[in-house]
Amino acid sequence: MIETKPVYTPQEFKSDQEIRWCPGCGDIAILSAVQKAMAEMGHKKEDYAIVSGIGCSSRFPYYMNTYGFHGIHGRAGAIATGVKTANPRLSVWQITGDGDALAIGGNHFIHEIRRNVNLNIILFNNEIYGLTKGQFSPTSKFGQVTKSSPYGTIEAPFNPGELTIGAQGKFFARGIDNNVKLNIEIFKEAELHKGASMIEILQNCVIFNDGAHDYMNDKEMRPDRQIIVKHGEPLRFGMNHEKGLILDGLKLKVATVGENGVKESDILVHDAHELDPTLHLALVNMKSPNFPVALGVIRCVEAPTYDERLEHQVAEVKKKATIKCMDDLLVSGNTWTVE
Repeated sequence: MIETKPVYTPQEFKSDQEIRWCPGCGDIAILSAVQKAMAEMGHKKEDYAIVSGIGCSSRFPYYMNTYGFHGIHGRAGAIATGVKTANPRLSVWQITGDGDALAIGGNHFIHEIRRNVNLNIILFNNEIYGLTKGQFSPTSKFGQVTKSSPYGTIEAPFNPGELTIGAQGKFFARGIDNNVKLNIEIFKEAELHKGASMIEILQNCVIFNDGAHDYMNDKEMRPDRQIIVKHGEPLRFGMNHEKGLILDGLKLKVATVGENGVKESDILVHDAHELDPTLHLALVNMKSPNFPVALGVIRCVEAPTYDERLEHQVAEVKKKATIKCMDDLLVSGNTWTVE
């Protein structure tokens, strides 16, 4: 008997809870994209589990009509790993922020990536601590003035993509809160990927860091300041798609087709499936004003997952074990009969 996939509408993934994010918060658009994507993924609603830590983003489970777990600060990765390991058939989604994942939760984050646990991580990156009212975070720009850095930060910020790939990550994608269509595509690709799928969403905090991503998201200049990467397609961008990325030695370079002898065939074709992460790292590190910011699925490489290896190990141990049940255990080793 062929099992038919359930059909849902996005509305069916909305809970009855009042959304308490600030009006205009980028989190609302991300929530909408997740609800629309999940309606198209073909899983039963009871097979979704959403786990969060602490922060504005971590209110997420309350607004979803699915199973959810609101954890403690920085520990969403540990909880999500436990959920997936205990019940591998679940589609597990970890919702976190730049502070929750990369500061107090940094240790858990890099190890769930390294282990390649088969779950999906959405990291809301607004480059600030929003819930605690505007302190600088691990992704705040160098020199940024905040409530906890009145003279400007003196720390180099993390790049979540670089950190993911450095932790042996096999899937990394980046979106921006107001591009709901792109985010839906990314979430669906993340779910299809077997392993730890890490998605950074550039998100705007309208209260404590409004406009953090405005330069690359300006409506008129967006075509020149963003590049949407797709596996198998040329790395082209620009108002008229006239610009592209080429290799200049070992470095990426922006070039214009038709200028300085640059031909269409010179433009690099994106290979998200390449095991060597060199070009993926170059793409995640591109930033304004010298380069466009790369959005889309940047890296997607197949590799054994933690879940698969664990299930295989358990099966192998069971085959060789002499103890098959509780009775076997109770009468094993030295035993005595008391009369």
